[in-house]
Amino acid sequence: MIPLLVLVGPTSVGKTELSLRLAAHLDAEIVSADSRYLYRGLDIGTAKPGPAELARIPHHLVDVTAPDQPWSLAEYKQAATAAIADIHARGRLPMLVGGTGQYVRALLQGWQIPAGGDNLSLRAHLTAQAETAAGLAALHAQLCELDPTGALQVDARNPRRVVRALEVCISTGRPFSAQRTRVAPDYRACQLGLTLPRAELYARIDARVDQMLADGLLAETQALAAQGLAWELPALSALGYRQLGAHLRGECSLAEAVLRIKHDTRRFARRQYAWFSLSNPDITWFDVGRIPRVRIEDHAVGALKRAGYEVPAGRIGT
Repeated sequence: MIPLLVLVGPTSVGKTELSLRLAAHLDAEIVSADSRYLYRGLDIGTAKPGPAELARIPHHLVDVTAPDQPWSLAEYKQAATAAIADIHARGRLPMLVGGTGQYVRALLQGWQIPAGGDNLSLRAHLTAQAETAAGLAALHAQLCELDPTGALQVDARNPRRVVRALEVCISTGRPFSAQRTRVAPDYRACQLGLTLPRAELYARIDARVDQMLADGLLAETQALAAQGLAWELPALSALGYRQLGAHLRGECSLAEAVLRIKHDTRRFARRQYAWFSLSNPDITWFDVGRIPRVRIEDHAVGALKRAGYEVPAGRIGT
């Protein structure tokens, strides 16, 4: 089985910093599990590792597609699975790092994602209907009729998830939920979770948003808009870009947009805890504000050794 170190947690908690240190000491390569890292040109708003960090540690699934060429979950899983296998075959440790819970769960649980159902004209029609709250509610009601089980598994407030499930149901004539089976992957995963008390996490989120604005997030959003990209694209619906897009379209002031970014990012962090539950026995959680980093590193080394990974001589914990 392939030893796999997995580092998860909410946005702004410090996953990138720790992952770079662990990767350097464990002879590892990082496989991103962040759905927005896929897109070129989305750098500041995604807190993507910079050129120096990417040069220090090999990263996979970062800057692999254009904003107007979104990847499906199936495409991500296929590419991530191949990257993990390649890293292991070269004698290095694969590290899965990120906060997109669906990506992590799909890999670790071996989701077999429906390959069919790509119907672009139908998707465009459904997406247009989902632009209003009433339209989205009607689509979810239709999904409840076609696939009651799947409807319970899909966030009724997430237009892309509802549209995708309906698209598959209508195009294939089969329930979306019936097509998502699981096959246990060949991984011996060691899962670490980073967390903070809610007030401290929110303070970090607010500070990060302020820093992103100081670093040029508005100009980055303007540059993306200048390419003629549709605001409805998954890439431009990302936190920061979506709210600043509303400002650029004259729908709110810059100050209002910044407040929305902070509010929506906090809400996003709460949703991440639904994917990465603090009660999940498979994840060992560390409060990064109270537990020294060296203890987290030592735990990672011990868990990897138990998983059969030979930690390189002279590395941490050896």
